[in-house]
Amino acid sequence: MSEVVTKWYWDLDKGIAVAATDRGPGDHTLGPYPTKGEAENWKSRVESRNEAWDDDDERWDHGEQDQPPPAAN
Repeated sequence: MSEVVTKWYWDLDKGIAVAATDRGPGDHTLGPYPTKGEAENWKSRVESRNEAWDDDDERWDHGEQDQPPPAAN
């Protein structure tokens, strides 16, 4: 018997996590996320990624582009 894997999305219109089967238009959702909890915590993940990208940009601007980027979460 195979396990059904459900992907989760954050619905920007409804303000809730929804299963892939209940997902609305792509431009109104964020994801996919592997769990409902991760979809519900989308904001912390986005903020973390944005901060890492800003750090990368700053290193690039200061001529440190040969440094390997930090591991993404």
